Amino acid sequence: MKNFKIHLLITLLIICGLTYATAQTSKPRFKAIAIAETGGGHALFDAAAKVWLNKLAADSNFTIDYITNTQPITKEYLKQYQLFIQLDYPPYPWGKEAQEAFQEYLEQGKGGWIGFHHPTLLGVFDGYPMWQWYSKFMGGIEFKNTIHGGTTALLTIEDRKHPIMAGLPATFTTRDEWYTYNKSPRPNVHVLASIDENTFVPDTTIKMGDHPVIWTNEHMKAKNIYIAMGHFPELFQDEAYTRLLRNTIFWAVKR
Repeated sequence: MKNFKIHLLITLLIICGLTYATAQTSKPRFKAIAIAETGGGHALFDAAAKVWLNKLAADSNFTIDYITNTQPITKEYLKQYQLFIQLDYPPYPWGKEAQEAFQEYLEQGKGGWIGFHHPTLLGVFDGYPMWQWYSKFMGGIEFKNTIHGGTTALLTIEDRKHPIMAGLPATFTTRDEWYTYNKSPRPNVHVLASIDENTFVPDTTIKMGDHPVIWTNEHMKAKNIYIAMGHFPELFQDEAYTRLLRNTIFWAVKR
């Protein structure tokens, strides 16, 4: 009887060891690439985002690689990734090869895309011309102004049936350094949420009227979501924001 118990214990230990080894070596569900600048006014947001993303990746069995400029981006390089996260990077200082690779990635649906805050910084900056394809992708808009220091606003979900809005309240208050544009992107994209500028606290004269803040371009083959909120690290303490991000990641990567 004693030998039987010892044998059973050894067998269970072997099984547990194999299960653990399998779990440790199992293939990731998908691979994501995230681009973020180094330093600058968004450094604290980037740091908080990486902590949150790395934990989600570990808990959900996927991997994230981080880059700080577009130099590595080629068509061949992007083949390994099922999700492109533009965490904190503007649309103007891209090399030609990176532009072509990114454009093909989205137009041919080779992976999903999520962009935070910076992708609508569209215009002539630092001597770079505006990337016209990217402006069209974002709804044909051009950047006009930003609310420095940020302000809170009441966000209203316009498409509550969209999968990225699952489990979110119909309205919630959020804060950012909101961008304004030469016009609303609404005619060219599917708006998922907007903010009410009458609810700004503190109030500001920097307004644009119809103010979408979450949208998707359904003319693109790739699943894509733009989220205007992406400046303050405190966003990752907001349950509504983190639920939105989690929903968006798993929606965007799903073929």
